Amino acid sequence: MKKLNYILILPLLIISSFVFANNEVKYDKKAALKKWEATSEGLFFKKWESSAAGKKVYASESRIRKSIRAFDNMEAIVTSLTLPAGSRLGFGIMVRIKDEDFILSFGPDLKNDFDQIRGLKVNDKITIKSHSVSHAPKYAYPIVAGDYVERDGKLLYKRIPVKGGC
Repeated sequence: MKKLNYILILPLLIISSFVFANNEVKYDKKAALKKWEATSEGLFFKKWESSAAGKKVYASESRIRKSIRAFDNMEAIVTSLTLPAGSRLGFGIMVRIKDEDFILSFGPDLKNDFDQIRGLKVNDKITIKSHSVSHAPKYAYPIVAGDYVERDGKLLYKRIPVKGGC
């Protein structure tokens, strides 16, 4: 009978310790976020979010959110072969998806992996797949990570996942 009690109680102890640890991490994240929001950068970001420019960026993001989550194909038209002046996103181009402008960012250009992307022209139609879209007050457009790009059924770029990463 004693062994049975131990066998039943042990899993409960293990599960409750995981739940407690998880709640602690969530609390730490919320506390760190509150602390950051009180800084000048946090206040600036909150002000930007509620501005017309911030609302426009969030509205553009919402138009492609479903495709991002599902990693679906998104049809895009190249609108510019350069990023906005002063950008620090690495290599990227400007595209129009669902009548909204986006920055299609590929990251640092260290290995010349983007030779085929450089061959694109303005008004070229491409197909994009991405896992993420982000934003920053510095940019007037949402930033789509370029994970997969093809034109006319021909693969132009595919991001290789980092080994050992998530």
